[in-house]
Amino acid sequence: MKLIVGLGNPGEKYRNTRHNIGFEAIDFIADEFKSDSFKKKHKGEISFFEYEGEKVALLKPQTYMNLSGDSIQEVVNFYKLNPQEDLVVIYDDMDLDLGRIKIKRKGSPAGHNGIKSIISHLGENFIRIKCGIGKPEKKEDVINYVLGKFSKTEIDSIKEILEKTLVISKALLNTDNVEKVISIYNQK
Repeated sequence: MKLIVGLGNPGEKYRNTRHNIGFEAIDFIADEFKSDSFKKKHKGEISFFEYEGEKVALLKPQTYMNLSGDSIQEVVNFYKLNPQEDLVVIYDDMDLDLGRIKIKRKGSPAGHNGIKSIISHLGENFIRIKCGIGKPEKKEDVINYVLGKFSKTEIDSIKEILEKTLVISKALLNTDNVEKVISIYNQK
C-alpha cells in the first residue's frame, strides 16, 4: 500500500489558503481516482482507491500543520508502511516560485513546521512534492501570506499545480525508480 498525504490546516477558516495546497492536491487526486469518501480516522481524514492493483490511501491530517506527524505516524504504523518507499507528502513551499514543483526524497524541514513534525516522528527519508507558493513582498508578512487566500490572478497557477501533483503522483505509483521521476519532473 502507498500513502499520499497532503498537508494543511483543518476548518473552513483555512480552506483555499496557500498553506493548504496539500489538502487541495489530495482532493484533486481523490476526484480523479474516484476514491472512497473520506472518513475520520487516525487523527485525519482518510480515503482509499486501487491503482494498478495496489491499494492507495489519501490522508489529510486534521491535527493542524505543526502536528501533522502525529496523524501520519498512526497511519504508517497501522498499515505497517515503510516511509522511505510508501509515503509521499504534498505541501507548500515559499522558496519556490508560484506554480513551480520540486520533488525530493529526503532533507531538512527548511522551516516548514509540518515537515518538521513528520521528521520528528518518522525521520527525514520520505518522498516530498513541494508546491511553490512564492514569497510575500515583506518578510514580516509571512504568516499572513501563507494563511492568506490565493488571489484571482494566482488561480490559474494553482490549477497547474494540482494537475502537476496528479501527474507526479501517478508517475510515483507507476515506478520503483523514484530518482527517475525526480529527474524528469524537477526540470524547469
